[in-house]
Amino acid sequence: MKKIILDCDPGMDDSMAIVMAVKSTELEVKAITTVNGNYPACVTASNALKVLEMLGRREIPVAKGMTEPMFRKTPKDPFTHGKDGQAENFLPDPVTPLSEKHAVDLIIDIVKAQPGEIYILSTGPMSNIAMAIKKAPEIKKMIPGIIAISGMFGLNHYAFANATGDTPQSEWNVFVDPEAASIVYHSGINLTALGLDVAAHFDVNLTAEELDRLGKSSRREAAFLRQAIRYVNGRGFEAYCAVIDCMAVGYAIDETLVEVFEGKVGIETKEGLTLGNTVVDYRHHHIWQELPTVKIGRTADYKRFLQLLMEIVLA
Repeated sequence: MKKIILDCDPGMDDSMAIVMAVKSTELEVKAITTVNGNYPACVTASNALKVLEMLGRREIPVAKGMTEPMFRKTPKDPFTHGKDGQAENFLPDPVTPLSEKHAVDLIIDIVKAQPGEIYILSTGPMSNIAMAIKKAPEIKKMIPGIIAISGMFGLNHYAFANATGDTPQSEWNVFVDPEAASIVYHSGINLTALGLDVAAHFDVNLTAEELDRLGKSSRREAAFLRQAIRYVNGRGFEAYCAVIDCMAVGYAIDETLVEVFEGKVGIETKEGLTLGNTVVDYRHHHIWQELPTVKIGRTADYKRFLQLLMEIVLA
């Protein structure tokens, strides 16, 4: 069983990533750490607690983390996850307290307690992870891998059409805190970046029969997903918007779901048209060797991914 910390910014799709990770029999969720991103850190932390209470898993600690990007102000998200940040599911306010530890410290403590065993799933801006690396650089050698919903690598037209950052070709998690992303990408930790090329694909769409199964289920998490899809459809978006971050969980469960390749990647941190871009050096010659090498998602088996998602949600 793979032990993970889920660092996220719920968000409807982060909320579904929590559902998928917590209910999976292949993963052991040691903690959920939340960060400013889709919504302020106080909202994302509360939303994480709401999901755990919905699942009856109050024993999993939730720690609130960074309230701002490392060196800049929080941008305004052009997308909305609804009044509650969870597709207007309006889950009850949580009664479970947050961890007394800051998310950065909880990440450090858990990794040090079980060196070499704790994978980090990153489905929000990388502010918490970057700060943990800066505060305790020794943990870099203790983390076997980071799986992140991160970047836009221009591998297909979906990546361009569905860019989520507030510059034309950026992805939201990197755009919010590009300096943090750059620190993590350069950390030397084994990083798999599942960009919009695979995570925001129109093939991530449920059939009418699958939607009907969600609607007929007695599981509260099934109702949550059904409402999230109804919410995004009502705003002119496809179902993939409700489960983008679930792709990281799917890959953590079964790496064969996504085909990856290695590439040299740099993060643009300068203001302007390309802020937050994840730039891959695809050249045969004169490659910038100082750029970090990361694994990049090229394509995914969307049918198997959706089957896995449905199985876990309805279980």
